[in-house]
Amino acid sequence: MKEKPRILRSQTVASSRLFEVEQLDLEFSNGTTAAYERLRSRSHGAVLVVPMMDQETVLLIREYAAGTHRYELALPKGRVEAGEGVHDAANRELMEEIGYGARCLRTLNQLTLAPGYFSHVTDIILAEDLYPQRMAGDEPEPIDVVPWSLARLDELLLRDDCTEARSIAALYMARDLLQV
Repeated sequence: MKEKPRILRSQTVASSRLFEVEQLDLEFSNGTTAAYERLRSRSHGAVLVVPMMDQETVLLIREYAAGTHRYELALPKGRVEAGEGVHDAANRELMEEIGYGARCLRTLNQLTLAPGYFSHVTDIILAEDLYPQRMAGDEPEPIDVVPWSLARLDELLLRDDCTEARSIAALYMARDLLQV
C-alpha cells in the first residue's frame, strides 16, 4: 500500500453554511508537490436509511432535491447531530421523514461521494421492525412515502426520478442481504 502524501499546509479558501473549501498543499513520497482542493463538510456525518416494512417492502420518500431542481424518489436521509450516534440519527430521520421508528437498526456500510473532492461520509443503516412514530422535522413541505418491493428494484431504476446513487447502492445492499 502506498504511503499517503504529507500535508504541508491546509487553509480554508471559501466557506458557506454547510461546507468549507479547503486547499491542501501536499508532498508525495516521490517528492512531487501538488495543491488539491476539497469540500469539507461541517456536519458530524450523515445517515441514509433503508426502512423495511416487511422482508420485501422498502419505504422510499419523494422530496424536492435542490441540486437537480426536481422531486426525487430516494431513501430517508439526514445529518448526524452533535453528540448523536448514527443509529439514533437514523431512527430520528425515520420518525421525521416517514412517520416510523425502528426497533432493529443495523449498519450495512459507509459510502462516500466523489472522495477525490468531498470529505463527506454517509452511514447506510438497515431499519427493520418498524412501528408508527412521528416527530416534527425540518422539511419545508410534507414528504410523500412510497412503498416499493425490492423484487422490483430493476423497474425502480428505470424511472427518471430515482437517480440518487447512495440510495441505489443501499437498495442493492439491502436486497442482497435480505436475499429478496
